[in-house]
Amino acid sequence: MEWMELTIKTTTEATEAVANILYDAGVKGVVIEDPKDFDFVNQDQKNWDYVEEEVYTFDFEGALIKGYLPKTEGVMDEIQLIKHSIAYLPHYGLDIGDGTVETKEVKDEDWSNTWKQYYKPTRIGKHIIIKPEWEDYEKKPGDIVIEMNPGMAFGTGTHETTTMCIEALEEVVTKEDLVFDIGCGSGILGVVAAKLGAKKVVAVDFDEVAVGVARENIENNHVTDLVSVYHGNLMDNIDEKGDIIVVNIIADVIITMAPDFQHYLKSSGTLITSGIILEKIEPVKKALKTQNIEVYKTVEKGEWAALYGRLKEA
Repeated sequence: MEWMELTIKTTTEATEAVANILYDAGVKGVVIEDPKDFDFVNQDQKNWDYVEEEVYTFDFEGALIKGYLPKTEGVMDEIQLIKHSIAYLPHYGLDIGDGTVETKEVKDEDWSNTWKQYYKPTRIGKHIIIKPEWEDYEKKPGDIVIEMNPGMAFGTGTHETTTMCIEALEEVVTKEDLVFDIGCGSGILGVVAAKLGAKKVVAVDFDEVAVGVARENIENNHVTDLVSVYHGNLMDNIDEKGDIIVVNIIADVIITMAPDFQHYLKSSGTLITSGIILEKIEPVKKALKTQNIEVYKTVEKGEWAALYGRLKEA
């Protein structure tokens, strides 16, 4: 089968919005190539051993997003609509950077596995190693190795928003914790929580494909007895209070969810929210504060932030 490959030059901030435009247009598979996914400044230099450096060298400042559309009679109209939609994003306050869309024809076998070359074993925090299931890694003392096969439509776990959540979980998870992973995607955060010793993890996503990918990754990491995955809308499948709620989505969704958190978080619990661009930190804090949740720690990486929250004492 023949496909049209779309390559969009944009910014880290706009990657999720551009990816959503591609999915809405019927794109079959998205690859995000972002040098900022690998923040080596605060990591050991040895991590460079896991990365093909030339893969992350671009001739511009920003990220590349690639999507694939079946080559059909109306494909050029779809591409034109995608271009218009991306060009309109600045009206929503998003910096799209270059914003150009390039296209070329490719055959199925040319792209179906290409994305894997960008995904190498990566250390996050003190002990977590995110390892693609097709890569070799020599485990070191203290390492907690997470085997992942995210599929082309999901993050590899190395984006700043996810790494901040992983580091937060490493900091707060204890062996008696009930953890809710809302908007679980590939299931990486639920697996990490289980591997860190959480007693039980409930993961939820409204995307049926995400639920399927998450279940595969949970099974591959041998934590099916600890992690349950449900298809549903945000908190709909939760009927108890948790010790930790982790939400790695986007700021606007977190703001919308703010009224729900206090009903599902124990009085001694921790709320971890990520996927927040720096400009939205204060609106998210304000939304949480109005719902009796105090933000006690803010972590920033690149263009993104993660917030740690807890219920205010009565």
